[in-house]
Amino acid sequence: MKLFNCDNCGNTVYFDNALCERCGRQLGYLPEHTALVSLVQNGGVWTSKSHPEHDYVFCANAQHGACNWLVHASPAGPAFCAACRHNELIPSIDDPVNLTHWQTIERAKKRLIYSLLRLGLPLETRLENPAHGLAFRFLADMPVAQQKVMTGHENGIITIALAEADDAEREARRTSMGEPYRTLLGHFRHEIAHHYWDLLVDNRPALAPYRALFGDERADYGAALQAHYRNGAPAGWPQHFISAYATSHPWEDFAETFAHYLHITDTVEMASAFGVRARPRTDDEHLALRVDFDPYQQGDVETIVDNWVPLASMLNNLNRAMGHPDAYPFVLTPEVIEKLSYIHQLVHGRLT
Repeated sequence: MKLFNCDNCGNTVYFDNALCERCGRQLGYLPEHTALVSLVQNGGVWTSKSHPEHDYVFCANAQHGACNWLVHASPAGPAFCAACRHNELIPSIDDPVNLTHWQTIERAKKRLIYSLLRLGLPLETRLENPAHGLAFRFLADMPVAQQKVMTGHENGIITIALAEADDAEREARRTSMGEPYRTLLGHFRHEIAHHYWDLLVDNRPALAPYRALFGDERADYGAALQAHYRNGAPAGWPQHFISAYATSHPWEDFAETFAHYLHITDTVEMASAFGVRARPRTDDEHLALRVDFDPYQQGDVETIVDNWVPLASMLNNLNRAMGHPDAYPFVLTPEVIEKLSYIHQLVHGRLT
């Protein structure tokens, strides 16, 4: 989970924290233990009383304020952590705006990698797997050439436009494209889905049930996208798809559903960490809520969804009370839940 106790003073600390605000101890994240630990500096290394078996150093990107993850100390010096080792290109961080946006991107990326590690999904680098290893490119637009970076995926390489870290720019793009929801973390979760389609579905036993649920991905992708942008989603789409964009092509349906699976699972986990309970005064049992399980380890998707639906309703109504749009402006129909179940079985290795 991403809610921790400082193992020095017991204060509640969070996934992104670098310091405990109560005792002042330096904090670092150990992905192999899913733990945020307090640290004591000993020369050029750090030690943790909770995990004393190793000396640690911070990821090489910590010096830029872009990472709080730890790696085992080595005579070779600081290395990149389990998340940052996948970075292939980052923007010029001599520009302070670029640096701020990259730091924002890194926070979102860490939440993605957290989920992938919790699910035990394969995470090879391009060095480990030149054909299909995972690599990130974070690129700034080129105003002189009037070229905008397109966020996307190709053979394990995920490109994220640096502009997506700018709240105003991202909102402008969301509005211009008529999207109900657009977040930096959402981009990561959508694009990583294409990567895992290549690794877990293509030419594997999971392909036949995929086609039965999502459709035949051999349909012309370029033509399908052109038709979608020209005509929009077909009438009645909310009964069958999680989003309008999911209607464009079976690959995009999979990616959108995969992203929502990660949205739901990670948010339910956080609700569980806070011990969220709800019993509406309307006595509506459908909105009652008691999240006391780890969705990353849950055997069936139905339990996750049964808790997500009332949780999403609560989140949406809390947002409305604050004057904000719905946190989750989507509907989970039976057909969408069936697709979420497919993703759940896929990531837990039950379709191989």
